[in-house]
Amino acid sequence: MPLVPMTDAVPARGRGLGAFNVIQLEHAEAIVAGAERAGAPVVLQVSENCVAYHGALAPIGQAVLAIGRAAAVPVVAHLDHATSADLVREAVDLGFGSVMFDASGLAHDANVAGTAEVTARCHAEGVWVEAELGEIGGKDGVHAPHARTDPGEAAGYAAATGVDALAVAVGTSHAMLTRDTVLDLPLIARLSAAVAVPLVLHGSSGVPDGALTAAVEHGMTKINIATRLNEAYTAAVRGRLGADPALVDPRRYNAAGRDAVAAEVARLLAVIRADGQPTAAADRSSSRVTSPSGTGESSR
Repeated sequence: MPLVPMTDAVPARGRGLGAFNVIQLEHAEAIVAGAERAGAPVVLQVSENCVAYHGALAPIGQAVLAIGRAAAVPVVAHLDHATSADLVREAVDLGFGSVMFDASGLAHDANVAGTAEVTARCHAEGVWVEAELGEIGGKDGVHAPHARTDPGEAAGYAAATGVDALAVAVGTSHAMLTRDTVLDLPLIARLSAAVAVPLVLHGSSGVPDGALTAAVEHGMTKINIATRLNEAYTAAVRGRLGADPALVDPRRYNAAGRDAVAAEVARLLAVIRADGQPTAAADRSSSRVTSPSGTGESSR
């Protein structure tokens, strides 16, 4: 199945879309394997930090695109937390169908202006745009547990920028190793009612399974997960190396990590009620973001 635009992956209300961060090739392979096991669409996310780790977007980006094209389920290639408009441009040129432009560290007016400009350019290329109103923190900022997004401000920001999805602050924090986040479910419901585009939950690794399910039921759509997969990968590699101190072949211990991530992805997709049913993106997102080639992939 070819790569698909985000509009073909966004589910109807009450269903979630799993978006998982890629660190290396094994992560991308495992995420797709887990999605295939679950029979659900999935988003492969490459963050700006991942690009810095690899030294450039092209090597890991091309790998993600190739793995997505070979998948048996719909796959969206997404650039996550890009603070550089140049990096967004590079991702679009490479063939990514979705980007998150993160201007949340700027003053509000500068955030709106910069995001609107990037969104207009991306829409001209048929690319979906996610953004963030104020920081969502965790690594500090608005992803700090106490931060909350105001529904009225969120609605105004989405309208002013023209974005297709909005990351909101409802109690999560990035890079959490515990599962004790308390989500503000009533706020999620109010945001969902006020904002005309799908909502995105960042920092989902710290959220207990039951709360993730409830977040989707209350109106959250795209669920971003990274740290939880890294935990699974690292634990499996540690276990494999500990069981065989003489092991030196990376293929053998990386395979253990890859298998663990695939299993966790499949499990999490069930938690967020992801499925392969036809989407209802037109109900809650802009109809102007479509694949210019008509094949589900960018024509670039």
